[in-house]
Amino acid sequence: MGTQVRGRRMWRWRHNPLRRRSDVIEAWVVLVTGLVMAVGGPVAGVAAGTAVDASLRQERADRHRVPAVLKEDAPVAQPAADGSATGQVRAIVRWTGPDGAVHTGTARVHDGSKAGTATEIWTDDRGRMVQRPPTPSRSPPARCSPGRPAAGVGAVSLAGRGVARWRLDRARTREWGRAWAEVGPRWSRHIR
Repeated sequence: MGTQVRGRRMWRWRHNPLRRRSDVIEAWVVLVTGLVMAVGGPVAGVAAGTAVDASLRQERADRHRVPAVLKEDAPVAQPAADGSATGQVRAIVRWTGPDGAVHTGTARVHDGSKAGTATEIWTDDRGRMVQRPPTPSRSPPARCSPGRPAAGVGAVSLAGRGVARWRLDRARTREWGRAWAEVGPRWSRHIR
């Protein structure tokens, strides 16, 4: 029984007078789709994870913690609608950039802090205020899910296979129509 099942699965690869060129093309399309999904999916997942890791490392290297001073008293934090409070508010701070220029901006500070209180902010290489870089434990979901790019490769592969099969089926239908147009009149004479 195993040989019989194997024979049915591999019929497109065997030499057979009924095998059409489109059958061989379809067999190759199925094989290539399987290989792309088996090899391309994991490669895409690893490549995406590596790219995200490199981007995060670069982001952490480009951002620096610098001292800043509050220019005004920080307001007292108002509790949220659910009663929780973060203890952080926005206030205007001043810091010196790497070029020696003094900058001001709004940063998150402890609520109730007085003007002149020292705090720390994050800046880029030009002294512009930026968000704190994500730590390795707070990485974005793309890093945690290399399955997404792999699934994308699989979806694109299956879509390509579907388009190829659709085109092959259309070509087979046209081929069948031409063959019937040639043979049909001869058969209809014998039926009468």
